[in-house]
Amino acid sequence: MPSHTLTVGFDLDMTLIDSRPGIRAAYETLAAETGVHIDIDLVVSRLGPPLEDEMANWFPAGAIAEACDRYRAVYPDRAITPTTTMPGAREAVEAVQALGGRAMVVTAKYEPNAKLHLAHLGIGADLLIGGLWAEGKAAALLEHGAGVYVGDHTGDVRGAHAANALSVGVTTGPCDETELREAGAEVILPDLTAFPDWLRTFAAS
Repeated sequence: MPSHTLTVGFDLDMTLIDSRPGIRAAYETLAAETGVHIDIDLVVSRLGPPLEDEMANWFPAGAIAEACDRYRAVYPDRAITPTTTMPGAREAVEAVQALGGRAMVVTAKYEPNAKLHLAHLGIGADLLIGGLWAEGKAAALLEHGAGVYVGDHTGDVRGAHAANALSVGVTTGPCDETELREAGAEVILPDLTAFPDWLRTFAAS
């Protein structure tokens, strides 16, 4: 594969960043403000799907949009600072760029908040596209010619395949190796520290 054609997409939550502490803080604020009981331990154990899907478990249909808006509004002050990088995240992005490729982040997260995470943690992706989940990620991956998509959720596997991209699963999120493999991930890595070596081999093949 010529290196100049290499474009790799990455998921954000639990792939590049451990956003559980930040998301917990944002939900705690929302629960306190609204008086709604939210099982935050459960919420942070299953990150990946869109915010609206999670809010539907706690708020009546007519209140979901408002709850999401408020969550996104408190997020910058509550969630950015506590969030950390996943092991190997920066190095994974830099490995793509070192081969002359482009690293893009495609996430279900609200794009302005995702941008704050990348800036705060110094993850220098070439492109960020937010608000896309599962098969919906394929539009961005296809538009930018991504041949590989890296994620921690079976939804990421589906997104990769919908874009005719190679699915690389990392077992740092809610889905284990068996789930990712059964969903069709072609490559399974324990975390992103293993990604640069894999990528160099892949790009040379």
